[in-house]
Parts: sequence; structure tokens; C-alpha cells
Amino acid sequence: MDLRELRYFVAVAEELHFGRAAARLHMTQPPLSRAIKQLETDLGHVLLHRSPAGVALTPAGAALHAEARTLLASADRLRTRVADAAGASTITIGTLGDSSEQTGARLAAAYREQHPGTRVRVREADFTDPTAGLRAGLVDVALTRSPFDDTGITTHVLRSDPVGVVLRADDPLAGRDRLRTGELADRPWFRLPEGTDPVWRAYWNVHDRDGPVVRTVHECLQAVLWNGSVGMAPLAHPLPHGLTAVPLVDVPPSDVVVAWAGTGPSPLVRSFVRLVVAAHRPEG
Repeated sequence: MDLRELRYFVAVAEELHFGRAAARLHMTQPPLSRAIKQLETDLGHVLLHRSPAGVALTPAGAALHAEARTLLASADRLRTRVADAAGASTITIGTLGDSSEQTGARLAAAYREQHPGTRVRVREADFTDPTAGLRAGLVDVALTRSPFDDTGITTHVLRSDPVGVVLRADDPLAGRDRLRTGELADRPWFRLPEGTDPVWRAYWNVHDRDGPVVRTVHECLQAVLWNGSVGMAPLAHPLPHGLTAVPLVDVPPSDVVVAWAGTGPSPLVRSFVRLVVAAHRPEG
């Protein structure tokens, strides 16, 4: 039994499905199944009841799940403390626009408390890279928005924000309580640059009309304010005087996510993920 097998088992125990667990681990199902079989052989007990609908934990599996989570967390803390003591502990966090604003101070305080010797770097990306530097290997973990091409990237949804269309306050449609994108098909929508992630671009550029090309939230809002362009934004996003947002009923919410690359994030990244998930839980 090793930590890798325990991480595999925890993924299956939490997903209760080998296919979903394999996707979460960014691996194929056969080696995952073999690893779990080997773990069962090593321990001498059946850990999972398998069926076409998925899997269920046996009493032995439920006991191992609780202990494995504790053991893996302890192993992560041990690695981090060793790195801190050696003065070699660094994490780079990528952010995109408002993805970290609501929990920034609380998250930073919690991370500093747990990792006082860790150097934290923050890199803010523009709209051309929704992975906030993760795809290019510039950051270790990212706070960003989906949807984007998540091939080779693991994401965890922190919250879902309804979106609306941003209009000038004097726009004839500004007083509506809701709109559909089809009602705005003849308007100039702001556009994202060529080469931007296609999944991300398709979500935000509902109508790819001849509007201005923008790279940041500020540029989007100024395009609406000065040129009468329209575009989407999360409804929770604060708007400057002279602009308003009307909910769009036919566009799915935009998810704020924490994302990391690969199947085995470092202890510092795993700790960051745990803390950011806790920071996004409702207070009270």
C-alpha cells in the first residue's frame, strides 16, 4: 500500500464511479481498476461493491476512506513543513478579474497562518487566457472562471454566478427585468482576441458581431460606456455609474473555479484548494 494507491482509492470512494474517478485523476479506467484491486489484495479485504450502476463502499472501504483522507492530509502537511524549513517553499497563484476578490483577504490570512514560511506569488491574467497562466505552466494553481478547455486540468466549482447583458443606463432595453440573447442579435457585441480559448470565447461572444476587441473587465465596461457596445458579465460584478446589467435567461451561469494541472497536485496546491473551498462556504 502506498500514497498513490490511497489517492486513487479516495477518488473512487468520493465519485462512487470508476469512470468519473478516472476522469478526475486524468487517467484511463483499467490502470485505476488494477490499482484498487492491488490495494484490496494488500489489505486482504474487499473495499468496494462493484455494479453496472457504479460502486458502493463496503464497511472496510468506509473505514479506509476516513483513515486515508486523514493520512493523505498529514502527508501533505509533512511535505510542506519540510519545504518551509528548507526555505524552498513557493506557490504561484493565477487569478482572472473578479475570481478572487470576494475571498481574497480571508484566504490570504488562512494560507499565511498554515504556511508562514511559504512565498506566495500572484499573477493576474487577462481574458485571452482563462486558465490564468495554468495552461502555459506559469502558475501552480488558478482562481478563474469556466467554461474553458480543461484538457489536462482539474477544476473544482466554488460558486455559480448568473450572468446578464451590460448596457448603458439610457439604453431602451435597460429597464427590462430580463432579456434573451436573440433580442440583442443586431447589437455590436464586444469580442475577445483571436487565439483566445475557443470554449471560453464561444461562451462570452454569444453574437460575434463587429464590436471592439477587449482583454480586461475595464475595457469591456468602457466599450459599453463610450461606444454603446453590449456584452455579458456576472450579475454580481459591480458596475460604474451609467451602466446597468439585465439578466439573460438563456445563458447558463458562469462558474468560479479553482484549477490545477495534472493528476497529482503538490502539497501546497492541495492545501490552497482546501482553504479556498472553505473560504467560499457561506458564513454562519
